[in-house]
Amino acid sequence: MTAPPHETRPGEPGRAPHAGGPRRATPDTQQGMRRRNLARVMHAVRAEGPLSRAAVAARIGLTRAAVSTLVDELIRSGLIEELGPERPGRVGRPGSALAVSARGPAGIGAEVGVDHLAVCAVDLRGTTRARAIRQGANRGRSPEPVIAELTALILEVVAEAEGEGLWPAGLAVAVPGLVARDSRTVVRAPNLDWHDTDLGDLLPAEFPLTVDNEANFGALAELWLGDGTPRDFLHVSAEIGIGAAVVVDGGLLRGTRGFAGELGHVPVQPDGPECACGGRGCLEQYAGEEAVLRAAGLEPDEDRVGLLAGRAADGDEDVRRALRDAGTALGVALTGAVNLLDPDGVVLGGELSGVAPWLLPSLRDELARRTAGPVCPVTVSQLGPQGPLLGAAHSVVRAVLDDPAAVAERA
Repeated sequence: MTAPPHETRPGEPGRAPHAGGPRRATPDTQQGMRRRNLARVMHAVRAEGPLSRAAVAARIGLTRAAVSTLVDELIRSGLIEELGPERPGRVGRPGSALAVSARGPAGIGAEVGVDHLAVCAVDLRGTTRARAIRQGANRGRSPEPVIAELTALILEVVAEAEGEGLWPAGLAVAVPGLVARDSRTVVRAPNLDWHDTDLGDLLPAEFPLTVDNEANFGALAELWLGDGTPRDFLHVSAEIGIGAAVVVDGGLLRGTRGFAGELGHVPVQPDGPECACGGRGCLEQYAGEEAVLRAAGLEPDEDRVGLLAGRAADGDEDVRRALRDAGTALGVALTGAVNLLDPDGVVLGGELSGVAPWLLPSLRDELARRTAGPVCPVTVSQLGPQGPLLGAAHSVVRAVLDDPAAVAERA
């Protein structure tokens, strides 16, 4: 049975596991019902606000008196604010319009990329209020100096957010590697050359912390922020490395250890070139940004995708051929996943979404030729390379919406 959008699903970052560990259980007690009803009010106001108390009561099926009590608690906690009387012209005495607060808790999202670091702050309304980015290669660097630079960016963004009346409800970090389920440990990040790195030991202890694979956060961003995204889809995050996340019935399919989705290390040519993971002929060796540049005979540039897109648009046949071949390799790798999982669609995100016009035709042709069932639609993410960072920040916001009582207890 499909769950309503506001319900949590085990194993989703920033939702069921919050602050780096399991969230307080809410059994069917009066206290548990109160916590769930507070969340229902928050989600109703966030999704459809501004709303009066009466309108909230009608939407969630509680009495106006019960909703008024819940709303008063959320106002005291700084999670909801009153905007004044509803617009004129309505029949009867106007109620006070309620909206999710633009001040108070904020989600802090951070991303460790192979060639960049990024941090942003998102308020409860879903608005990005602060952002910082540092370009520069992280491959081959030890985790300590990289995370020290990331921490400086985090503190910069937090200070800017606090200047606007916000405070960090949590920190979620997206990384390009395997993260042990329900932990903060990066087990392996081949493109960074990191192994068994506990980010909880390196990041500021004052922030409740979640760490997850960047493709997972990208998929959640697509689910929460995308326009018309289905509840069953395969999200591909394609840049230097290629990752994927599987969303089933609105929740992440993680696997036993949390490592599901390593599409970039699916072999498309078993005897192909050696990969950083130790295997041979992996998809990344044919469809990653650096692989496409090599195939096109181009030297790496700071704006790799911009270089590829510009050359392709100008008719450079070497670049267009390299992109067609990359799309074919992606189609081969995706065929197994599509045949096995039967998703509603595939969403292409990450930097390579910027060259979709030259990548997608061969990808779609390969999928159509190889899949057993109906043709699986392939679309391009509207979020592009911003997906993982936004997904990380919004996962913290979702945790607040899903359990506002926990935030009230901390405040």
